Amino acid sequence: MSSINKGVQKAEVDLRWDPSPLGEPAHDLDIVAATYRADGPHGEPAYVVHFDSRSPDGTIILTRDSKTGQGFGADEVMTLEFDRLAATYARVVVGVVIQQRDGRRVFADIANPLVRILEGHTELGQNDFAAVSGSTAAVVGEFVRGEAGEWQFHETVRGFDADPQSFVELMGS
Repeated sequence: MSSINKGVQKAEVDLRWDPSPLGEPAHDLDIVAATYRADGPHGEPAYVVHFDSRSPDGTIILTRDSKTGQGFGADEVMTLEFDRLAATYARVVVGVVIQQRDGRRVFADIANPLVRILEGHTELGQNDFAAVSGSTAAVVGEFVRGEAGEWQFHETVRGFDADPQSFVELMGS
């Protein structure tokens, strides 16, 4: 946490994986964040940030989007600014989904996938998807606004066998 009673103010989600072997279709993983209103913290999200997009108010932004896993460092990066998120929102669920363009792929098919959730230099959570290796998508954590307005991170791993659109509909349940 950033300081006493303030909770998480700004977080970053970093996703990395190794590129596909030469001659094979590229693996494309995506970070997804679903934001839920205080009066409906489960079910259908108020909005979703994914696939090279941003939230309507600019508080959640996908700043790096890779379709191959090539490059140095994180392949995908999303920033979440909770200190600017309107009080009408009480929950943000973060997940990772594998695009299924070239046949069904699960996390076990991807070389060295790793997601890290950070607040500054403090690591809040990390996951290598081993617990959900047979899944095509996974929730990797959620941020929940407390009664005093502070945001808290809850690390969780839940695997899904879903395409990207279905995952968006399921991830907040």
